Amino acid sequence: MRVEASPVSETTRRDASALGSCVQRKFAPAPIWTEAMLAALQIGVKGGKWHSLIDKVSRLETLGLGWAQVERNAGAAGVDRMSVERFAQARDCYLAELARALREGSYRPQPVRRVYIPKGKGQRPLGIPAVKDRVVQAALKLVIEPIFEHEFESRSFGFRQGLGCKDALREVDRHLKAGHFWVVDADLQSYFDTIPHASLLTKVGNRIADGRLLELVQRFLKQDIMEDMKRWTPTSGSPQGAVISPLLANVYLHELDVEMREAGSVMVRYADDAVVLCRSREEAESALARMHAWVSANGLTLHPDKTHVGDCRVEGQGFEFLGYRFEAGQRWVRKKSLMSLRDRIRAKTKRNGGHSVECVIASLNPTLKGWYGYFKHAHRFTFSSIDGFVRRRLRAMLRRQKHRPGQGRCLRDHKQWPNAFFADLGLFTMSEVHRSARQSR
Repeated sequence: MRVEASPVSETTRRDASALGSCVQRKFAPAPIWTEAMLAALQIGVKGGKWHSLIDKVSRLETLGLGWAQVERNAGAAGVDRMSVERFAQARDCYLAELARALREGSYRPQPVRRVYIPKGKGQRPLGIPAVKDRVVQAALKLVIEPIFEHEFESRSFGFRQGLGCKDALREVDRHLKAGHFWVVDADLQSYFDTIPHASLLTKVGNRIADGRLLELVQRFLKQDIMEDMKRWTPTSGSPQGAVISPLLANVYLHELDVEMREAGSVMVRYADDAVVLCRSREEAESALARMHAWVSANGLTLHPDKTHVGDCRVEGQGFEFLGYRFEAGQRWVRKKSLMSLRDRIRAKTKRNGGHSVECVIASLNPTLKGWYGYFKHAHRFTFSSIDGFVRRRLRAMLRRQKHRPGQGRCLRDHKQWPNAFFADLGLFTMSEVHRSARQSR
């Protein structure tokens, strides 16, 4: 590994080394990123570009760490039908094979298997790389992520270690309380499918000068896609489902984050979902114009129907962000998130399922607890509504078991199976938990 740091004093080197240790604990594994490299990351490398990184990717130790991540995340098999379990049976052989191919320059990723997952009323395309390719992508990510992570803006929260949706929501909430009520709700249309390959490689190449590593990135971008019997080579985009895609997506939008910050705008971004919080309509419209100019110049498109400016204090002008709807001074759960939860509850409470109510409640509780844990800051009316829906579904099940058709809505059902009946069986009740949490403050 060749690290050429700019000339600095010994004191600066010690400070950088200490900072490097902090960076290492966060996202740079010690066997890959040495103290010298971490110090260079803080100080800056000669010419601003990193050289000779491919040898780090091809090391068995790096590939082993990549495999550990793939094994932990599990997932489906790719086009070669090799499962994670099958790879694990001969992991040493497969890792050695990948290391040799990377060193010799003969490694070629296999096509990505195209599947679809539900998205609202439609479907979202998802790419599933082969397990071997996921291992190489994970190793590649471990090597290059610290280079870009070191520069990412503090208001970029998507797919970053130690950060998540709740951090982004807290940042939005903080600025709303500070008076940033005018909001640009921006939606990048089909972002992951439309990232221009040439521009993305240029942005990666601004920090990395290793030609072989850049060629590896390009090969992942150009992986053929297979759907049923069809096969084609993409000309843009990075498949959702690939290990490296979230990092590359953040790399591409990093310049937009910088652009908005330097213009004095407060933009909070989670992957391709972004909001700009402003103090006036004029400021919001100026921010939208600036964002539109950058997006257009970089080969992307703002969704014409989903991007708008509004005063979130006014009913009907609110905005949606990460499952919530901010409107009229309240946080609500957006309709799609509510419908998704109701669908999951319906799937677990089928009247002809044949399971006891105790088993159904045991199955429901993890879903309800997890959902409440994320949406606990929503308006309290949301929780009583969901609780009522769950109990109606359970009463309808109990009616069916007694060979009585119906929806579980009548007064007789409420008297026979009151709310306390389900509470005694251990049903998680959101409104009760929410009420207790408010009283304990």
